[in-house]
Amino acid sequence: MKGLSKVPAVTLGFWITKICATTLGETGGDMLSMTLNVGYAVSSLILLGLFAVALLVQLRMQRYIPSVYWLVVLSTSTVGTTMSDYMDRSLGLGYATGSLILVGLLILVLTVWRLSVGSLSVSNISNLRSELFYWSAILVSNTLGTALGDYLADDSGLGFLGAAVLIGSVIALIALVYQISRINRIALFWLAFVLTRPFGATFGDLLTKPLSGGGLGFGTAGASAILALLLLVLVVRETRASAV
Repeated sequence: MKGLSKVPAVTLGFWITKICATTLGETGGDMLSMTLNVGYAVSSLILLGLFAVALLVQLRMQRYIPSVYWLVVLSTSTVGTTMSDYMDRSLGLGYATGSLILVGLLILVLTVWRLSVGSLSVSNISNLRSELFYWSAILVSNTLGTALGDYLADDSGLGFLGAAVLIGSVIALIALVYQISRINRIALFWLAFVLTRPFGATFGDLLTKPLSGGGLGFGTAGASAILALLLLVLVVRETRASAV
């Protein structure tokens, strides 16, 4: 008999909350590493520790708890931001090379997951093995999203707004394909899941960067405060709905 699923149903609300959490992860990671001048390496170590604590709490849960689940998603996004920046900037790999390395790592995680468990379905994550693979894939995909978002916003010449519009359009196309075709639902889910992270990364940069740099000038602290409040509202709303 399967246990209770420890992940939310994939609905429109799921995607809205995911984008909000990953955008906050971008602005929060940048605030710690750059605005507070902690640095990418030290920030990554601090945030990896916070991720480990949040994940341990999640693993101990017997069912889906919105506040705990989204805290782990947020932590993967925040540490993914600083780890990606450390790879691409501190180690000098560059956005393109960093993205390719992370794409390979994500494919490896998903392949091992598929071979080990027999399915990549996220409709019912109720055992430890599947949950560990699930969170590993999310951590890698959120790290990949930062590198890919930075590549599109900076190296490609699209700018923050152009990159956000491009990725948002691709996500909308995936949603349309999901509705009108019979293409594998699991493949479409993971493709959309990966792309919502660079969308959050580019949108986060759009919020934080100064007007002279093509952004909206809220700064990392201001943008993080706005996004944290929005995420709190979404999680409280979901918590109340799940309790009914």
